[in-house]
Amino acid sequence: MSEVLVTMHQGGLAELVLNRAPVNALSAPFLTEFAATIAKLEQNQTVRAIVLTSPFKVLSAGLDLKEAQHFDIPQQHAIVRGLNEGFLALFACPKPTVCAVNGAAIAGGLFFVLGSDLRVVSPKARLGLAEVRVGADFPVGPMEIARATLSPDMLRRLMLTGQPIDAQTAHAAGIADVLDDDVHTRALAEARALAQIPPVTYAKVKQQVRGATIALIGNEIAAGGNAPDGGWFNSETRAAMRAMIG
Repeated sequence: MSEVLVTMHQGGLAELVLNRAPVNALSAPFLTEFAATIAKLEQNQTVRAIVLTSPFKVLSAGLDLKEAQHFDIPQQHAIVRGLNEGFLALFACPKPTVCAVNGAAIAGGLFFVLGSDLRVVSPKARLGLAEVRVGADFPVGPMEIARATLSPDMLRRLMLTGQPIDAQTAHAAGIADVLDDDVHTRALAEARALAQIPPVTYAKVKQQVRGATIALIGNEIAAGGNAPDGGWFNSETRAAMRAMIG
């Protein structure tokens, strides 16, 4: 079964459903399929806006640490490539993108939020970047997307503590644009409004806003950013992952 589904709505809205049960844990194939789906929607002239949703209680819990702690170096390179290319595809998509954050978006899962143009968040959601607590640094794609979309203080707080924040804090920090109990309906409404903007102009302005970051990520990937020397993990990673699992 596909882990990324697409449902079309009136007005050229494409709902991209993250469908990797039970918590949309990130894997290399999942992220590769996500990037390919974004690329297809980007080329589809009938699509005017994209809405990311999850049918589960969370948007995404990030990596499955039980699985990830056993990754060998080729598997580490595969997930780094997935993280870089999957989230770059979202961040660089010229069409309006809206993320419906129905629940937790943690670690790599937060980049579905940060890579989107507009974020509709449940008041009960929690958002965070737990990588430092599991002994992992940030691949170039997620790192530069975070730099481009978070304030310096929020970048510091999320990345260096590894602790999540609540939806109200995220809203005050500009990570959440809208708080709404019915994130699905509201996200579709917000996407419908963005879809009315002239699409060529929207794409050009988005490139003006994000082009430097997109080029930086692309250059770093071309220079070997998908395959860090010695793998992604360091000497602390596996023990830190085991400690987080408990």
